[in-house]
Amino acid sequence: MADILTNSKARRDYEILETVEAGIVLRGTEVKSLRAGRGQISDAFARVDRGEVWLHNVHIDEYSHGNVNNHLPKTPRKLLLNKSEIRRLHALAVLKGHALVPLSFYWKGDHVKVCLAAGRGKDLHDKREDIKTREADREMRRATAHVFKRGGR
Repeated sequence: MADILTNSKARRDYEILETVEAGIVLRGTEVKSLRAGRGQISDAFARVDRGEVWLHNVHIDEYSHGNVNNHLPKTPRKLLLNKSEIRRLHALAVLKGHALVPLSFYWKGDHVKVCLAAGRGKDLHDKREDIKTREADREMRRATAHVFKRGGR
């Protein structure tokens, strides 16, 4: 499961509540651009509209060898989910401060899949708390590695 694109901002800005694997409707030139790694999902979000989930602000570059039938880079793209998954995600997304964000695009066989997450937006103090715990863990690992390197003293 090799990632094509990842959203590095998502885990920093959102507390992830639930993740779902979704298929995505793509044209041939979009798939070829993704194979070349030419895309960006850092500002992307999903919306439930009339019982369908649409992914917005995903930028997939135009295919360099495409012709007049090439795709538009920022067009909304439909996600393929079961009705029960759509209802569950919609219930989470309508709450204040919650959003649907893609975490990554990846290959599953010959198909492109999206790891879609329902998340709650973090406040600034939450982000600072995450940084503090990450730094503390790093210091602890550094200290234990130093002890083991010196022979257990």
